[in-house]
Amino acid sequence: MRDINRRGLLGAGLGTAAAIGLAGCGFSTSSGSAEGGRSDDGGGGKGDTGNAGKGSGNGSPKNKARLIGDGSTADTGKQPHQPAAPVPLEPGQTPPQFVIFSWDGAGEVGNGLFPRFLDLAKEHDAAMTFFLSGLYLLPESKKSLYRPPNNPRGASDIGYLTDGHVKDTLKYVRQAWLDGHEIGTHFNGHFCGGSGSVERWTSAQWRSEIDQAMSFVTEWRTNTGWENEDPLPFDYRKELIGGRTPCLLGQDNLLPTASKLGWRYDASSPGGRQMWPVKRGGVWDLPLQGMPFPGHSFEVLSMDYNILANQSKNSTKGMPSRYPGWRKQAAGAYLAGFERAYTTNRAPFFIGNHFEEWNGGIYMDAVEEVIKKTAGKKDVRLVSFRQFVDWLDVQDPAVLAKLRTLEVGQSPAGGWNSFFKQA
Repeated sequence: MRDINRRGLLGAGLGTAAAIGLAGCGFSTSSGSAEGGRSDDGGGGKGDTGNAGKGSGNGSPKNKARLIGDGSTADTGKQPHQPAAPVPLEPGQTPPQFVIFSWDGAGEVGNGLFPRFLDLAKEHDAAMTFFLSGLYLLPESKKSLYRPPNNPRGASDIGYLTDGHVKDTLKYVRQAWLDGHEIGTHFNGHFCGGSGSVERWTSAQWRSEIDQAMSFVTEWRTNTGWENEDPLPFDYRKELIGGRTPCLLGQDNLLPTASKLGWRYDASSPGGRQMWPVKRGGVWDLPLQGMPFPGHSFEVLSMDYNILANQSKNSTKGMPSRYPGWRKQAAGAYLAGFERAYTTNRAPFFIGNHFEEWNGGIYMDAVEEVIKKTAGKKDVRLVSFRQFVDWLDVQDPAVLAKLRTLEVGQSPAGGWNSFFKQA
């Protein structure tokens, strides 16, 4: 496990602004390590109205695969395990409580976390979003193919994966899509500090980074020479409709490019509040959110890394004797954020994670607990970002505008039926 580097500590002090504003992630890793430092229709599953969740599917596309390009990807038809088409809320209907679990980097490096959460998702009828780092499908021997903006050729602030881990990542990305999850992007080199930071990139440089991430995903067969590996079962140029930037930096300059590419959402903003979202430049802005932090008067950002930064500070390996308490606090924070929304304004709850075993894996255990305690509750929908924006896009704009009038933790006066009848 790696220690947090200097960049990851910027803004890590306690207090509301610092705890919320900490930029998600910032680690340097060695080759072969995972990133450190930090689905189709979205409507009423199983015949419900106004809901979004996973429906039934046969687990594999029915249509014969049509290879794309060099055969790294393939068009296999409609994605399996998707809910029924979304429908608008009916007059006076209580909105669903959407919970979106997302994963930055989304690589498998031998710790078994990727398949662990695929299994959990399947067990609890959940869809998630996996933000794939393009470099996780590029062998280190071909790193000169990567030309990061404002950084040396082949440079990366996350490690290139071993060939074996690239193959594992391909395996689980395939499974994720076939299980009904969304594959987004976490871009490539994860630069969070200095003159090469993504925070300084122009819109044109973001376009270059996205084009390269696209090429690493759609041309991995050419770059690896692995002719016997199965293709990814989706057309990534159609699949990719959103992402999350490294360390939650650079969104302002990313958004114009995202809009031109037809992206439907961006999940890069830090410091969001638990309220119904808005669009920026035609793109849904779906930020990580401040949530109650047990034992403190300030809130913490809804990401595993930010909880860690307020517990073990500058280390991913804190005092083992404190792990049980920290795990309880982490789970308590997520559950407090969920309950606050679920019992009041029903704002969607966004949770960001990494496939890391920081502090003995307590954050992974906390996330598992939250999945188990939220799944199956009335009106709760564990969905991907894609499924959520599918739902948003069919709602009456006036209804969404009304929902945005509810503040954090504010219940609709007189109940939902009365709330929607008010002028």
